[in-house]
Order: sequence, then C-alpha cells, then structure tokens
Amino acid sequence: MLAQLPRASAPPAFGSYAEWEAFVERFERIGLADSYTRFWWDIRPHPRFGTLEVRAPDQPTAPALTGAFAAVLQALCATVLDGPPREPAQRGDYAQNRWAALRFGPRAELIHPDGERLLPAPELAYELLALIQPAVQQLGTVELIRALNPTRCEGDRQLEIARAESLEAVCADVAERTVRSP
Repeated sequence: MLAQLPRASAPPAFGSYAEWEAFVERFERIGLADSYTRFWWDIRPHPRFGTLEVRAPDQPTAPALTGAFAAVLQALCATVLDGPPREPAQRGDYAQNRWAALRFGPRAELIHPDGERLLPAPELAYELLALIQPAVQQLGTVELIRALNPTRCEGDRQLEIARAESLEAVCADVAERTVRSP
C-alpha cells in the first residue's frame, strides 16, 4: 500500500543535501507535506537522528540478519562517499528491480547497474558484497556480514515451515526468533 503514496518508492536524485532540504521545504511551504517525515521513499535522510533511513520490505526476524543488513548499508554508504561520483540508477530500472525482488526474492532476475544485462539476485548480491568489502574491513563488520546468505530470504523460511507444519508454527517461529538473543 505504501508504494501507492505519491512520495513513496524511489526518491528523486538529489545532487546534495541542500537540494533535498530545498525540495522538502518547498513541499512544506506549498502545503503538500507538514515535515520531512511525510516522504516515504525507500531511502531518505533523517535529520533529527542524523541518519540515513532505509526501508526494507523483508525485515528479518533474526537479530543477526538485521545487524548484517545494517552493516551492508553502513559499508555501502562509506563506499559511495569515498568513491568517485556515480550516476543514479535509471528510475525505470529501479522500479523493475524493486518489483522483481518483492515478487521473486532471491530467485529474481535483476537489471545490473550497468543497465545492459540481467543477473540472478544472489549473483548481484555477491557483486555488491565484493564492492563494499574494503569498507567492511575498515569498519570492522566482517563478522556481521557473514550472517548473510544471498540465496535465501525470510519468506523462504516462513513458507517452508508453513508447508511442513502450519501457519501457527510460522507465527511461533517468527516470535521465537524475534525475541531470542544471539
């Protein structure tokens, strides 16, 4: 449902933080939004916390996977900030990849950032992990990243449990893994 909102999904490309601020301030000034919290893009600055907020459609219930995803995002930000400027992905490619990932999970075929080929999601994930590896090393998050398995997702586990046992067993497993500490 969130994707249907006018300020959801992929944000516009901004060349600077000041451009983002001006965009948000204009929407506030003309009455379309009362604050930056009314922008539900997949990624946005969160000035009150001084963070970059990323929305994930498949939130893992295992704390180790949540930590791994946070480590990937941290390393990706460091890689982008330390590297040469890059052109943002084509919005159409982003929308296609977003849909395919939501629909097929790790079995999705995704458009490569070069825009000229499709790759299975796990292969693209391994390519991303290789790209951010220097930042992962520098940030000391190697152990966190090891929890990732790009060939599986939370939904796979839930479907397996539902088929083998029941919907109640899925709920029990999600609750157990959510509250259990590693």
